[in-house]
Amino acid sequence: MSLDALFLSRLQFAFTVAYHIVFPAMTIGLAAFCVVLEWRWIRTGNAIYLALYRFWSKLFALAFGVGVVTGLVMAYEFGTNWSRFSAAAGNVIGPLMGYEVLSAFFLEAGFLGIMLFGLERVGQRLHFFATCMVSLGTLISMSWILAVNSWMQTPAGHEIIAGVFYVTSWWEAIFNPSFPYRFLHMGIAAFLASAMVVAGVSAWYLLHARHLEFASRSFSLAMGMVAVTAPLQVLVGDFHGLNTLEHQPMKVAAMEGLWETTEGMHLVLFAIPDQAAQTNHFQISIPKLGSMILTHHWDGEVKGLNEVSVADQPPVALVFYSFRVMVGIGFLLLAIGVISLWLRYKGRLYDTRWFHQLVLVSSPLGLVAILAGWIVTECGRQPWTVYGLMRTADSVSPVAAGAVATSLTLFVVVYGVLLFAFLLYFRRAIALGPALEAEPVPVHDERQRAAADAVAGH
Repeated sequence: MSLDALFLSRLQFAFTVAYHIVFPAMTIGLAAFCVVLEWRWIRTGNAIYLALYRFWSKLFALAFGVGVVTGLVMAYEFGTNWSRFSAAAGNVIGPLMGYEVLSAFFLEAGFLGIMLFGLERVGQRLHFFATCMVSLGTLISMSWILAVNSWMQTPAGHEIIAGVFYVTSWWEAIFNPSFPYRFLHMGIAAFLASAMVVAGVSAWYLLHARHLEFASRSFSLAMGMVAVTAPLQVLVGDFHGLNTLEHQPMKVAAMEGLWETTEGMHLVLFAIPDQAAQTNHFQISIPKLGSMILTHHWDGEVKGLNEVSVADQPPVALVFYSFRVMVGIGFLLLAIGVISLWLRYKGRLYDTRWFHQLVLVSSPLGLVAILAGWIVTECGRQPWTVYGLMRTADSVSPVAAGAVATSLTLFVVVYGVLLFAFLLYFRRAIALGPALEAEPVPVHDERQRAAADAVAGH
């Protein structure tokens, strides 16, 4: 494999986007969780929800800060590493990314200060409104970024003149064929992954018998979210797969390790794909189940990789294994959600240690599944930047490999320091636990006054 500018630019963008995506996923889920917590505090007057809000809003702010810093870099990479792509597709991706900044980022930044520091300075309604606006901003931000990525996957609403893309319909460009499925799939993934992080931290407190009321409430809410989102993700994932089969059949062929167009395709559980020989080694499969899942017919036809030249095939092994990691984690989290419902029904959700240990160990897996899913999405699109229309090799900037290698090395070092600092603060915040002795909160009715007194009483 040649370490040329193309390979290094791809590696650099893959590294930065993989690092970055973890933090927006956490902020989407944690912001919504903070909305629920503050709403519950206002509705019930129970001080434990205020303690939960204070604790998780701090960790949300930490993830938000790291996410903003790492996200800015990628915008510059479009110009430094992918200038030919930017010149060709800038008429489409430029406005969409600009709308993300103007609508979502300004909304988040405008209300973030009130959310984090205004509880004692503004009225309760305004503060709750600020929390809602920050949460809404994370969802709007996700929608614009996914509109850009989905257009690159299933381009629509454009025409090409002299090698440059021009928008003919913004509605079709934004709501392209894969956008609704990607929006739902990524949104649910963010809620599920964040719920597992919350559940893992809460499980740690339960295992160590610390802050038991705090941990129990947090664990209950998080496991409730897992029980809802895990099966929903399986359902949405099925619809997303059908959409991908229609618009990106070679990606699906790589996901399934399918080399020959087949009727009644086997579901491959395990194999070692050999792209050079265009075959699988040591394959373990279930007859016809693949066609049933993908086409909903036992003898449905699924196109194989032999439909295109080897030069037009994605890197099969990477897509094949990443897909199985994503799906395997998805079904594990589904099982955790089902078990939590059973334990809740039996009244054993808070004192079953083996389940708390399982949740603690599994808490990062939602984020791992997101990373695996993005590998499937991006590598499965190759060798295209804009699927079927513009190749990745034609998108890279005319820069020296040494320059890209230098910037890549610097990114790895700086991002490593950021990750160390993030994990250090995250661990320290968990070790300190919730601040149950809170500052006085302005109250406007007896229920809020009782809540503030209860917090002060701790």
